[in-house]
Amino acid sequence: MRGLKMLARALVMAAILGGPATAQDLVEVAPGVMLNIVEAGEETAEPPLVLVPGWSMASGVWRTQIDHFSRSRRVIAIDPRSQGESTKTGYGNTPATRARDLRAVLEARGVRRPVLVGWSQGVQDLAAYVTLYGTDDLAGLVLVDSAIAGGARSMTPENAEANTVTFVRMAIYQQYQAEYVQGFLEAIITQPQPPERLERLAADAMKTPPAIGVAIMIADLFGDDHSAAADLIRRPTLIVASDSSPELARQRALAERIPGARFEIVEDAGHALFVDQPERFNALLAEFLAALPDEPEG
Repeated sequence: MRGLKMLARALVMAAILGGPATAQDLVEVAPGVMLNIVEAGEETAEPPLVLVPGWSMASGVWRTQIDHFSRSRRVIAIDPRSQGESTKTGYGNTPATRARDLRAVLEARGVRRPVLVGWSQGVQDLAAYVTLYGTDDLAGLVLVDSAIAGGARSMTPENAEANTVTFVRMAIYQQYQAEYVQGFLEAIITQPQPPERLERLAADAMKTPPAIGVAIMIADLFGDDHSAAADLIRRPTLIVASDSSPELARQRALAERIPGARFEIVEDAGHALFVDQPERFNALLAEFLAALPDEPEG
């Protein structure tokens, strides 16, 4: 029975993603908390690619990357807790707990020496992962269009206006989720997309209850300070930023702080730059992957 369910899920996801056959399954990461994962590609000598989406998004936002990179390696994309098809819970909606969830998925699926790719909120999750586990078990890190948030200490007079905007937006989101999600997608995706894809992304975003969505955002930006994770990274790192990012300078500074980090800017793209300019993003990621050192013996 489980095999038939997996086959059905694979066929559905292949139709959705328009690429190689994929498998969709649930992984228990904590008592009563199941994470939805999408897996594609075969195990090869190349490091697996693990894709972590941003706030309220699900694994489907990585559709083009799953299609492209699963031709040469194993690819896993996750729905973080309380997002997409994963369990909705009022507990643990923080970068640190999502980092533990990610670790649980890697262990459950026997993923060795992965390259972790985090976008937006996913950058906070990877920073928390590095804080908790270091980078010895990784082949590399890719941080997409976000600096590492400074936590509550970042609420300074200099940032007062930006923080006020965040709280105003969250108040609107909690009252008018559908309208907010529509405007949110229009803001982060600036290049024309097939209507059905935008509808799918909006439907995924609507699966996060608004009260939980607000809690996630506040924990991401004003919770624990994981900025010291930059000093713990000992693996090749790629930072990719949109040319329109308000955090461009902070992302550049982050790249300068991480030894040997590569910093790239994608032009004519919004926050979801891998959706707006998939060919450019995929090429940058492919170059980074090709340059990774071989796994050390032993």
